[in-house]
Amino acid sequence: MANSRTIPAVDDRPVWVIGCFRVRVGFRRQGVAAALLDGVVSAALAAGAPGVEAYPIDPGGGRVDVGFAYIGLVPMFERAGFEQVATTSGHSAGRTRVIVRRMFQPTA
Repeated sequence: MANSRTIPAVDDRPVWVIGCFRVRVGFRRQGVAAALLDGVVSAALAAGAPGVEAYPIDPGGGRVDVGFAYIGLVPMFERAGFEQVATTSGHSAGRTRVIVRRMFQPTA
């Protein structure tokens, strides 16, 4: 992500990054991605990471083709305590990707 042309760095904090979720056909829309997200958050906390960051799309209340949902949807991250911190010039399924973060340690 450090060299991305479309996803800017928010700051220099060494947060963990979630790139995507790969959920097998037949298991989608059953909460698997949310469970994976919970696992990443738990592992990051246990490892002492300052926070976790991801780059999902906001479905805007509509549906997104599963082929484009692999990067995650903003509502799932918000339910897990993430906050939107920036917009990007990146797009998926015609929707803007945003930067969401969940910080564990206060900023200095």
